[in-house]
Amino acid sequence: MSFALPNCVTQANASDVEKQGGLVLAHSDQVDCSALHDFDSSVLAVLLVWQRQLQGRNQSLVVLNPPAKLKVLAGVYGVTDLLGLQ
Repeated sequence: MSFALPNCVTQANASDVEKQGGLVLAHSDQVDCSALHDFDSSVLAVLLVWQRQLQGRNQSLVVLNPPAKLKVLAGVYGVTDLLGLQ
């Protein structure tokens, strides 16, 4: 089972998304970004928090269906490799 990000992740809802996803990621390592269309850099912070949590369990976050804009944003912030978004 993967956690499906909503279509919007911004500073306004990032904390709630992080908490909801954290519950699912306690049993999974996958995040589905196929619905993600409206977002800012807050989504990167959320993904990095989850990545850190999973690393504590010797796992890595698997980001499924990342939109091209997310890959570009990750590149601008230098976190492409950390999030496995090559």
